[in-house]
Amino acid sequence: MSGSKPDILWAPHHVDRFVVCDSELSLYHIESAVSSELKAGSLRLSEETTATLLSINSDTPYMKCVAWYPKYDPECLLAVGQANGRVVLTSLGQDHNSKSKDLIGKEFVPKHARQCNTLAWNPLDSNWLAAGLDKHRADFSVLIWDISSKYAPETAVATEKVRLSTGDPEAGLVVTKPLYELGQNDACLSLCWLPRDQKLLLAGMHRNLAIFDLRNTSQKIFVNTKAVQGVTVDPYFHDRVASFYEGQVAIWDLRKFEKPVLTLTEQPKPLTKVAWCPTRTGLLATLTRDSNIIRLYDMQHTPTPIGDETEPTIIERSVQPCENYIASFAWHPTSQNRMVVVTPNRTMSDFTVFERISLAWSPVTSLMWACGRHLYECTEEGKASSLEKDIATKMRLRALSRYGLDTEQVWRNHLLAGNEDPQLKSLWYTLHFMKQYTEDMDQKLTGNKGPLVYAGIKSIVKSSLGTTENLRHSRSGSDRQADIIQYLSEERSLALQLCGWIKKGTDLDVEPFLNSLEQEGDWERAAAVALFNLDIRRAIQILNKGASSGKGDLNLNVVAMALSGYTDEKNSLWREMCSTLRLQLNNPYLCAMFAFLTSESGSYDGVLYENNVAVRDRVAFACKFLNDAQLNRFIEKLTNEMKDAGNLEGILLTGLTKDGVDLMESYVDRTGDVQTASYCMLQGSPSEVLKDERVQYWIENYRNLLDAWRFWHKRAEFDIHRSKLDPSSKPLAQVFVSCNFCGKSISYSCSAIPHQGRGFSQYGVSGSPTKSKVTSCPGCRKPLPRCALCLINMGTPVSSCP
Repeated sequence: MSGSKPDILWAPHHVDRFVVCDSELSLYHIESAVSSELKAGSLRLSEETTATLLSINSDTPYMKCVAWYPKYDPECLLAVGQANGRVVLTSLGQDHNSKSKDLIGKEFVPKHARQCNTLAWNPLDSNWLAAGLDKHRADFSVLIWDISSKYAPETAVATEKVRLSTGDPEAGLVVTKPLYELGQNDACLSLCWLPRDQKLLLAGMHRNLAIFDLRNTSQKIFVNTKAVQGVTVDPYFHDRVASFYEGQVAIWDLRKFEKPVLTLTEQPKPLTKVAWCPTRTGLLATLTRDSNIIRLYDMQHTPTPIGDETEPTIIERSVQPCENYIASFAWHPTSQNRMVVVTPNRTMSDFTVFERISLAWSPVTSLMWACGRHLYECTEEGKASSLEKDIATKMRLRALSRYGLDTEQVWRNHLLAGNEDPQLKSLWYTLHFMKQYTEDMDQKLTGNKGPLVYAGIKSIVKSSLGTTENLRHSRSGSDRQADIIQYLSEERSLALQLCGWIKKGTDLDVEPFLNSLEQEGDWERAAAVALFNLDIRRAIQILNKGASSGKGDLNLNVVAMALSGYTDEKNSLWREMCSTLRLQLNNPYLCAMFAFLTSESGSYDGVLYENNVAVRDRVAFACKFLNDAQLNRFIEKLTNEMKDAGNLEGILLTGLTKDGVDLMESYVDRTGDVQTASYCMLQGSPSEVLKDERVQYWIENYRNLLDAWRFWHKRAEFDIHRSKLDPSSKPLAQVFVSCNFCGKSISYSCSAIPHQGRGFSQYGVSGSPTKSKVTSCPGCRKPLPRCALCLINMGTPVSSCP
């Protein structure tokens, strides 16, 4: 390699030795650096390793290429290709046994002198050494030598051919007769043996890649290409070969040798070396001229090409082992992702390519990652609260419990969700009331208000403007009574029903609702609802009952005593004490009760804007005590707050309308709960709402989520549930009966039956609409075949069969 950049080779059977090839051969021993101080004669390769020079061989001038003997014995045997085409066997000053003494110094001389470009030992039959030479018009360019052969003198061998030889012809150290001669009248730039067969040799000739079979040297398989330099076989995939030309790398599959399966475009500078990693499958390293960067191409994830035009994908990255330009590099034969690089001034560096960590997060929240040859799994220790709070885990558990699929008792869906989220409870009760009152409300009361129920209380309130009556009522249960204005209309009664305060019809009795709250132990809320309906005596009764149950608040008795002394005088001592007591109470319903009792008529902000009171209770209160203008402003403001916060309690106000989709969008953005969003929108939304892109996006994402969890049956149940509630989503039939003559479907003739008249008799449809028969194809009018048993024509609807 005189006058060229140095190259580097690892010893095939000594993981701690490598040789640097330049104008001479230098053998180094690499070892761990036990201290920061260098030994005498050692070179620092990295923070962990140093190299010590063992020997130098300068007996082989005109060096152009070097190949290390692949077997363990003889040790440190190298073949050197020279500028005159000769191949010389040499060693690096090691102790010579009898076998190595017979080989060291042996020369293999071609007929005509020209440069030797490449050498390749046969990995199976190590006596065979292939040499690639420059072109000569009267000679072959690929010569395969048998290093165990003896010298055979020939008259055609000129005297000048052995003039530069250091071997002794009489001692059998000069061989002039190759075992095989291949590639006539062409140049060979690179060589490699194919590991799958010791008789197959891949050569990069001047204009093509050729595969020579030594069992029949008269024939060869070749493909025309410019990428003929640096041919090398993937050690883990023997049918994958890499070669390069200028700035491009070609990846070949020998099973389909017509063209490269992949072409990698490098920088404008020409390539100088490509090499497969011996410890990692599918990892290719490339080096360009005058560069300090080595590019790595990871073809580990490459799919098998299906069609001729299919190109595999790769993962590309760049590493910079040192600051100076790199002349050559060599992968370590056993250490994973480790290489040694050498610069033009023979500075060496030991470098390890760190793996990119690939994370894999399964749909069931299992986290794993790969690093090198190790696979790690993350296991959560201690409390599992963070995992249980994850929305994906919640949705998966809810799907297993058939959450959202109960269409009869819709309110039960919040129990299937775990009965932990008050917003979900409010949502499903709202949908339950909407469904119940849409189906069961008296026809006289509702008229055409069925769709209005799913439009929400906001739309209901707007439709009631101008129809409200105001009535004066007094609080019952108090010695001193004051009149309070309440408002009543058909739409407000409907709103109270959706809030759950009253049942259907004109009956405004809240007693059933109070009884249900008492059964649930919600004493404070029950007392507040009773008070908001102006029944102080019932509120006091509920508070006393709650205090005696042992499960209620200890302050219930105090609140009951305070209510019993109610007075409407503005400057009374009772009002002062209630205002003080209100500030000391923690329960929002108890605070709202005193705010109501101490407020002026028509001014109930202390109740309406008590955020910890349920939305449905505040809305019901507003429907009873606010006039049309005040009610409309309050509902509008509360609706906007619910939409901005993504609070599911706001569905009571927006309904399943465009505003409801906006609210649900905020909820999904905040929680990621596409499951609830999908089931909610399917419950009673009009078709134009279901066609909203956001709704379709939630539904499709939830379907994909079920598929990712492998809940095939759950996804099928969801599709069935969706098709029942949204007929437009029902998929088209995938199987149909076609005519044997025209090939068209005859199924659409069935849909024409209800519209039959005189015009349909020509298609063979006859009889009454309830018992019609199809006898011919509606497309070509050919008669349809009949069943061999019942003689009914194919395509007759099942409902028309006798």
